[in-house]
Amino acid sequence: MSDTKKARVLLVDDEEEFVFTLSERLKARQLEVTAVTRGEDAIDMVDRQDFDAVILDLAMPGMDGLETLKRIKERRPATEIIMLTGHGSVKAGIQAMKLGADDFLEKPVDMTTLLSKIGEAHDKHITVLQEKSQEEIDRILKSRGW
Repeated sequence: MSDTKKARVLLVDDEEEFVFTLSERLKARQLEVTAVTRGEDAIDMVDRQDFDAVILDLAMPGMDGLETLKRIKERRPATEIIMLTGHGSVKAGIQAMKLGADDFLEKPVDMTTLLSKIGEAHDKHITVLQEKSQEEIDRILKSRGW
């Protein structure tokens, strides 16, 4: 993971104890973590802040993980989303990937694997931001006729 900036992570899971514990473990590794327990709250957070990665539970009451995934991707297509589930199925994993999930992990999640996935998401996000900045610089330079 890049040392120049902490990864910003949105953790979304309806299990409050799990959210608290995982959030604390990620914060202990110097990640910036925002945790919510509902899909609707995740959408609100994504509207207000840019995240390097969203760790999203598949099975939640109300707005489930697939609907939340779909809405996040509509708002921020480049956001890396890692789906988590305690009830993993091949069908759900395929559906999540079709909707734009970048990875699919089962609970209990292996912390080393999760940190690796977050690091990859952070690095991709930095690359996307750099490419956008370069495109903007190129556009400005071309518009000036230099």
